[in-house]
Amino acid sequence: MIAHLRGSILEKHPNRIVIDVNGVGYDVFVPLSTFYGLGEPGAAIALRIHSHVREDAFLLYGFATLLEQELFERLIGVSGIGPKVALAVLSGIEPQEFIRAIERGDLARLTAIPGVGKKTSERIVLELKDRLPRAHIAAAVGGAATAPEAPILRDDVVSALVNLGYHRPLAEKAADAAIATIGSSSDVSFERALKQALREVAK
Repeated sequence: MIAHLRGSILEKHPNRIVIDVNGVGYDVFVPLSTFYGLGEPGAAIALRIHSHVREDAFLLYGFATLLEQELFERLIGVSGIGPKVALAVLSGIEPQEFIRAIERGDLARLTAIPGVGKKTSERIVLELKDRLPRAHIAAAVGGAATAPEAPILRDDVVSALVNLGYHRPLAEKAADAAIATIGSSSDVSFERALKQALREVAK
């Protein structure tokens, strides 16, 4: 099984990229949350990989952060949800917001995701409520718990930058600068923090 890929971006499309690893091109499906943080073709890239084997195909799914991968793998464990729907879920809602919606049983927010109906939302809440990544729940569900969320948001941004090929000291400096610029309140999304961190790296 392939668990990690590091190389350069050969092709880039929403929800799908091709990674060139020493002359071999790997077709990898990605959620939009990962796609937004990618560089342009030719840029260095490193992603966590989930290998999905079917009778007629061997498919790869890539993620910038451990949280995205954990949520994807829990989603495909829900009855009736395959990788395509799981990817659509992660493309339609930020990971922390997704956790909040499950913890609160917010079916309206889940059904607002394209491709997710009421019955699917009910199954997601029923089957995932006790199986979420525990380290992220406190920050996700605490309405006023800004302090616990800050280090988690920072760690996710640092992890994403490192996965994209940046050295950890530079990634940590950029993440700190990004959070200082935009804040770390509960309404600050991972995507926004990552975009700001990438701007800091480019300075």
